[in-house]
Amino acid sequence: MELSNQNRTLGEEKISKLLVKFSIPCILSLLISALYNIVDQIFIGNSDLGYLGNAATGIVFPILIIAQAFAWCIGDGSAAYLSLCQGKKDTKNAHRCIGSGVTVTLVLSIIMLVLCAIFKESLLRLFGASDQTISMAVEYFTIVLSFFPAFMLMNMMNAVIRADGSPAVSMVSMTLGAILNIILDPIFIFVLNRGIAGAAWATVIGQTFSFLVCVLYFFKTKSFRLTKESFVPHFKIFSNALKLGASSFITQMSIVMISLVCNIMLARYGALSIYGQDIPISVISIETKVFTIVINIVVGIVLGGQPILGYNFGAKKYVRVRETYRTILTATLVVGVIATLIFEFCPQVVINIFGSGNDALYLEYAQRTFRVFLSLVIFTCVIKMSSIFFQAVGRPVMAVIASLTRDIVCFVPLVILMPSLFERNQPGSGINGILFAAPAADIIGMIAAMFLTVRFFRTLGDEKGTESLLEGGKNHSLQKSAIVTAAFKE
Repeated sequence: MELSNQNRTLGEEKISKLLVKFSIPCILSLLISALYNIVDQIFIGNSDLGYLGNAATGIVFPILIIAQAFAWCIGDGSAAYLSLCQGKKDTKNAHRCIGSGVTVTLVLSIIMLVLCAIFKESLLRLFGASDQTISMAVEYFTIVLSFFPAFMLMNMMNAVIRADGSPAVSMVSMTLGAILNIILDPIFIFVLNRGIAGAAWATVIGQTFSFLVCVLYFFKTKSFRLTKESFVPHFKIFSNALKLGASSFITQMSIVMISLVCNIMLARYGALSIYGQDIPISVISIETKVFTIVINIVVGIVLGGQPILGYNFGAKKYVRVRETYRTILTATLVVGVIATLIFEFCPQVVINIFGSGNDALYLEYAQRTFRVFLSLVIFTCVIKMSSIFFQAVGRPVMAVIASLTRDIVCFVPLVILMPSLFERNQPGSGINGILFAAPAADIIGMIAAMFLTVRFFRTLGDEKGTESLLEGGKNHSLQKSAIVTAAFKE
């Protein structure tokens, strides 16, 4: 009865009311998730560690994103699969998919823990650690790495909890963990004088607490029930969820690729400039965390709409799918405009939160980074929104293309090419050329996202074509997604 009532609500309730109900908890949950790393950097930046400490945590960040990429791929894929099952009133396979996801996430987390422990220092050097920051990076990473299973399971389970119609529970889980992190950070860093290790301990304790809340919820879910059989991997069912979550994985891994290439270029051209290697890496680390806040708001809006989109698409209520898209797009544009105004007109306010305000070179490069690198953040928001939207309606190929066009196809080559052109024109200016790669990639990525969106809604107008997707055609689309994903991995 509870499942029937929830489905009726998704198919009949006013879209704006549903979106507020689901999106606000999602946004808060994701913002609180971002706080785990941001809070560390705020306290570290305002301690004796300064921008070198922030550079060290920034070096570790991409490795955490790799772990999160696997967790989100499984979690978001399982969540999308659950929503589509709800729309088609399929209660048979959802629990098998989610239980398999939990098992696979746990196994992957243990494998990653072992591999990262073996190649720890080499990984950190690869992501930009200098002789000044390597010891702090190793100290921070060693502690965080030890809790990878709880970290990855927390991220996977939270996605499922939101799709199960309980975004408020996901929000509470993340809120309690973040509050604990905020309380413990100053105690460990300043009172107990544990430095960067204290920041790491505050983070993992908060994450573990959030994980335990998720575990408790899984004993009393709304639209599925887990049994012992659920945790035995059902790969045929689970493979469909993986394909639906492929865009989440590729989106996160593109962040890793961007961070890796950026850090290499920043280290190379920073050493040729007046800023040195560590200032640019520290600034980009701060920019990434602030940018994550903006993107998490957009992602929260779309993820809040995921159950609405998934159910109504599965139930063939295409008018409601269109209305939901328009509402999500409007909210995304508002977020993008506000962020642009802040970054262009008062970047100093944001920068000062993270300390190191007494270093003139640091402040100079930080302000330039926010004004140039994030000048077209509104386009980035629409691109990310489009990718998750396509994922929610079972179009993984479109989701992957929307995500990769901006991040991998455009940004990575540009961030390699542009600084060399700047450096050739004026020695020492290559470090500034890196900043212009982002807005250039945003323009091309936005054009691709608009093209895919127009194409999707034209297809949606063809009822027969859409029915084909939901029945037999869907499997064909998922197979194409697997081929595309495999091609990019190669």
